[in-house]
Formats: sequence, C-alpha cells, structure tokens
Amino acid sequence: MNLLEVSDISKIYGSGETAVRALKKVSFSIPKGEYTAIVGESGSGKSTLLNMIGALDTPTSGKVIIGGKEIFSMNDRRLTIFRRRNIGFIFQASNLIPELTVEQNIIFPMLLDYQKPDKKYLEELLTVLNLKERRNHLPNQLSGGQQQRVAIGRALITRPSLILADEPTGNLDSQNSSEVITLLKEASKQYEQTIIMITHNRSIAQSADRVLNVSDGVLTDLGRCLE
Repeated sequence: MNLLEVSDISKIYGSGETAVRALKKVSFSIPKGEYTAIVGESGSGKSTLLNMIGALDTPTSGKVIIGGKEIFSMNDRRLTIFRRRNIGFIFQASNLIPELTVEQNIIFPMLLDYQKPDKKYLEELLTVLNLKERRNHLPNQLSGGQQQRVAIGRALITRPSLILADEPTGNLDSQNSSEVITLLKEASKQYEQTIIMITHNRSIAQSADRVLNVSDGVLTDLGRCLE
C-alpha cells in the first residue's frame, strides 16, 4: 500500500518571461515504511518538492495524496491539523526553542495540538535517542548532534506516518551525521514510519531503500543505489 502518491505536481514562480518552472509534472509514489533519499544540485527543485509534500507550499497544479487523503483539497484549518498530526519535519537547523528543555521541546507539537503526551512513548524516545540524561537541559547546553536528536524526537512524538527531512545532517560532522541517520532509521523502523530525506551526502543516499534525483524540476528514479 502506498502511503504517498504525488501526481503531476508542477510549481511555477512568477509569470510571463520571468516565470521559473521549479517543478515539471513530477509523479511518483512511496509505500508505507520506505526510506527514500532525494538528491540533486542546489536549485534543482528538490526542496520545493519536499515543501509541496509537506504542504508548506502550494503547487501550481497536481495532487499530493497522503494516506488516501488529497491534502490540497482541504481547507486551511483541516490541512494545518492534518499536517501537525501526520507529518514530522526535520530541517538542517534544529530550530529548538531556547527557553525550553529537551523534554519540553520534544513534546511541544503535542501541546500545540492540545493533547497530552504519552509518557511511556516519551520515555522510549528519550532512550532511543540517548537523551534521558539530558532531558532537563536547555538547547545551549547541548552539542549539535544532541540538538538534532531532540529535533528528531520532536518529529516523532506525534507518531506521524510520514517524516520529511531536509538536509538534517548538513550542520554536523561525519560521526554525528552517521549517528543521527542511524537513530532516525532505527526509530522510524521501530514505529513503521516513512522517511523522505533530502541529502547531498552520497553515503547517506546510498543507505536509503530508494534514491530519487531531481534535476531542473524533473524527477528521475535512480532505484536502490546511486551509480
């Protein structure tokens, strides 16, 4: 069963002679539980594509269906709730709230949704992410790798079916990058989540179940490894 279906997504910025076609009728599907890497040069359209899938931007044309629901047919309120409950985001910058502790940063999406965090699940995440001893620390008391682990925990706390990661290791050294990717993959496998990750790191891309390439707004499926 496909968790995600992208159908003929196009995105045009501007109009007339200055129009930029960032995406050109992109179509693909991803089954539940698959870890997919998206690669491409800067400006190729890969981040634009991720933003469309995550409903952070609106396509000029085309459809995005997640869990059988066409997200752009929803009104703004329904889409905001759907995104909060079904999609976890991880970016290059951890974007933690400086005044909140590790634990508070992780459960913040639940509080936004007026829900009580599952304490047992929270303890599981803190253990898996090796953050139990840091739960009461503030972000400025953490290393870069630890901050990104908190960001992963925040993305996982709502048990989303889809995790979108845009260069999540871009600010980390190779050791921390490897640890963060391993933790993310283990956590997503344990909780049966689907990952789509943008990366420039060849080894990270090759560790994915599947690799997609975006070039000049056009998507190509490279299969299970990079040539």
